[in-house]
Amino acid sequence: MVSVDISTGSEILEALERAGLKVSVALWAFLSEYEDWRLVISSRQFDLPDLRDAYGLLHDSLAPAGFEPRNTPVIMILPTKDSFIRDLRRIFAKTKNVEGMRLGGQMFGDRFLQDAYVYRIS
Repeated sequence: MVSVDISTGSEILEALERAGLKVSVALWAFLSEYEDWRLVISSRQFDLPDLRDAYGLLHDSLAPAGFEPRNTPVIMILPTKDSFIRDLRRIFAKTKNVEGMRLGGQMFGDRFLQDAYVYRIS
């Protein structure tokens, strides 16, 4: 993971907040099922019946900040009821400051998290 990824993740999170989205979980995650880094985002506003609508909302929210699909890193939207998100929130939501925290080598819900850089868990 390089610093560009960390700063890009911060810019994406700021753009989502400017668009009025309240993000409860945001982290770069290296998940064993994909074998690469993904920016994992969870927000009640993305908990839509059709996941395509959630990704549409994501891209519509990022476009004013200059993030278009071709220059946006791989973002994985997970519902707030996903067991991975629920475990992260159960364990870390009351932690005073998680920004910059590194996680890895453990299971959260049904996913093995090899490595992660956390922006927010609330």
